[in-house]
Amino acid sequence: MNIQWYPGHMTKAKRAMKEDIKLIDLIIELVDARVPLSSRNPDIDDLGAGKARLVLLNKSDLADERCNNAWASYFEEKGCHVVKVNSKSGAGLKSINGVVLEACKEKIERDRRRGILNRPVRAMVVGIPNVGKSTFINSFAGKACAKTGNKPGVTKGNQWIRLNKSLELLDTPGILWPRFEDQQVGIRLALIGSINDEILNKEELAMELIRFLKNSYPQVLSERYALSAEDPLEGLMQIARARACLARGGELDLNRASNLLIEDFRSGKLGRLTLETPKQS
Repeated sequence: MNIQWYPGHMTKAKRAMKEDIKLIDLIIELVDARVPLSSRNPDIDDLGAGKARLVLLNKSDLADERCNNAWASYFEEKGCHVVKVNSKSGAGLKSINGVVLEACKEKIERDRRRGILNRPVRAMVVGIPNVGKSTFINSFAGKACAKTGNKPGVTKGNQWIRLNKSLELLDTPGILWPRFEDQQVGIRLALIGSINDEILNKEELAMELIRFLKNSYPQVLSERYALSAEDPLEGLMQIARARACLARGGELDLNRASNLLIEDFRSGKLGRLTLETPKQS
């Protein structure tokens, strides 16, 4: 299964970010807590060299809490500040202002020594498609400032949002990188919805998910679908039977069963699951 997706507008968005990075003090990077490393754009480290960093483990309510803690420690060891958040419910957002001030205290002290008081921290919000940047900004600001959608590519251009006297945010489009060297990264991003669904083979993707769950969370499949098969294809067929996914003539509709399984994962109906751990990465 070979997954690559890099629409043309992402090149333009990356160029715009390169220009805007000169204006900002802090990079707020949203990652999906279920795939924290795979959902990081490696280009951001180069673009943001020398800038203060805050990593938000978004959708942390959908991820395994033990893994959330392990990933928070991982990023802190890399010199990043970290907050676990759920942008939809607002969980964790209240602590962000304090962490922003902590992350930028050297900049604030430098301004104070120069006699510059009350200049707001300027933060660039970055992240790959469908990781929840716009939902985060709207929840954090308490109003609809940014367009949201449950598909990648809703935000098309950069926009400044003044939250309060001490913080301004620059919203940026979700950008990927031109090539996934490790296809497991592409598979994980496809599973969380960061790749355009229309280019995916959903049956292969569903079988990859079954394979992973069998190894890491075996009880999930047996409890939700009474799945007992070891072979991923046979497992997908069992899910199709259990959920009455039938085509004309009574044949199993594996595409429908695949969509059902993937949507159950994305929405959290399979429970709190993390697809990668720091040890694997």
